[in-house]
Amino acid sequence: MSTVLETEEHQALRAAVAALGKRYGREYLTRVVREEGHPDELWADAAKLGYLGVNLPEEYGGGGGGIAELSIVLEELGAAGCPLLMMVVSPAICGTVIARFGTDEQKQAWLPGLADGTRTMAFGITEPDAGSNSHRITTTARRDEASGDWLLTGRKVFISGVDIADATLIVGRTEDDRTGNLKPCLFIVPRETEGFRRRQIEMELQAPEKQFELTLDDVRLPADALVGDEDAGLLQLFAGLNPERIMTAAFSIGMARYALSRAVGYAKERSVWKSPIGAHQAIAHPLAQSHIDIELARLMMQKAARLYDEGDDMGAGEAANMAKLAAADACVKTVDQSVHTLGGNGLTKEFGLASLIVASRVARIAPVSREMILNYVSHQTLGLPKSY
Repeated sequence: MSTVLETEEHQALRAAVAALGKRYGREYLTRVVREEGHPDELWADAAKLGYLGVNLPEEYGGGGGGIAELSIVLEELGAAGCPLLMMVVSPAICGTVIARFGTDEQKQAWLPGLADGTRTMAFGITEPDAGSNSHRITTTARRDEASGDWLLTGRKVFISGVDIADATLIVGRTEDDRTGNLKPCLFIVPRETEGFRRRQIEMELQAPEKQFELTLDDVRLPADALVGDEDAGLLQLFAGLNPERIMTAAFSIGMARYALSRAVGYAKERSVWKSPIGAHQAIAHPLAQSHIDIELARLMMQKAARLYDEGDDMGAGEAANMAKLAAADACVKTVDQSVHTLGGNGLTKEFGLASLIVASRVARIAPVSREMILNYVSHQTLGLPKSY
């Protein structure tokens, strides 16, 4: 892998995280899943070394970096076979939103814990009837005029890690007093808040992070549960969604690198006739193409991260979507080719690739489908008319 475009600091971070990942690896994550636990040891070590909060402000215990640094951490852990999905949610989405838009009190309450790994936060946006159309979100918040509290009602689905998160950053909508229209707003909902219920969704996906359906039934929240400015909800929402797409790209690239490494190692050693199977172009060329696809996806991810960290939200939005699509496609194709390279061994537990067949599909579906990304590019970049 070429790192010529990275600074010395980024290269050093990449090497250090790779060393941490190597100490844990795929076997560790597989054991955690088998025991229905969470990768607490790896999470704690990553936090102790400053990796979890590398993107958060130094004054709150973070590393003072950005999404560029955090994406390196997730990619390298993924390449070692032990990615931490909650990194996409807790420091990347929630930490970023609170750091950019939270009140001083919210920053003091949450950022130090998110940075040192002692607190985590989930993110709730998807709804059963809204899908990719965030404008159809029906979770609504209304004021209790007597107390000033918020009352939050609605449903969410496919929300990761709610059982282990201290709170969930819920995307809701409030009514504009001037127009009567609903506008997006973000609320911090602690896990044990009365009226905030969760139901685990049984998944074929083997991962330590569980998926949940959430029900909010007149959940009463104090006035300071609202993050940022009530009138800037859409800006605040997309400030979290762009890092989510960049980090999903990092997750996908890491997974693809892990699968490709296993396939290349096998192709170098496995001999059926006189030479290793990797000497045959039918094996070598698809693996070479996978490497190219991964490298190209990383370049777009690095561009998106740089634009975001420089404050170019519009430019980052386009690049983040492109990076997510490219990385997800590269991941799915690489995993498929890697399993195919190993033949029957690709489906055994010994080589640890079969479970990635399902896991790799997640990046094509979440947090936004490739079709919606193509819609975004066709409308926003190319100026083509909408069909909806």
